[in-house]
Amino acid sequence: MNVVLVMFKDDGTSKEFPLSPGKTLVGRSEECDLRIPLPEISRKHSILMVTNNTVAVRDLGSANGTYVNNKRVTEQELAAGDHLVVGPVVFTVRVNGEPRDIKPVHTRLETRSPAVVKKPATPKPATAGAATKGEEDPISALEALAGTDDTAEMDLEGSSIFGEE
Repeated sequence: MNVVLVMFKDDGTSKEFPLSPGKTLVGRSEECDLRIPLPEISRKHSILMVTNNTVAVRDLGSANGTYVNNKRVTEQELAAGDHLVVGPVVFTVRVNGEPRDIKPVHTRLETRSPAVVKKPATPKPATAGAATKGEEDPISALEALAGTDDTAEMDLEGSSIFGEE
């Protein structure tokens, strides 16, 4: 299975991040396979799992959540054309070349009920080339990285999606 995450920069150009079979850890920590150095991203935000016939995401208890098609998820199998949102970054999932044409996405996330959980702080929008003193440009950092399968062992038992590899 060939899986690519496609994101769009502010200037409208796209960038692709191929995912290798196995686990890809997403977060702002330097340990992550797909590092997004933004404060809205948890150190270990989520994990993606690519097998021969499925791709899935699991949120790792991140403060701002992981969203698929504008709905907050704990764990979700992904399909071609799904929108995966991690902090302010929106990826479109391309599986085996589908969908061919991907357009830039503006997302509106589902709000959480304050009766259940505290509402997260509103993330600051990321702008290309807007890195401040002492911070690296997140777009440049994303461009320099691609998913690998050298993620440390993680306990994924008890998960219907991540149970058997």
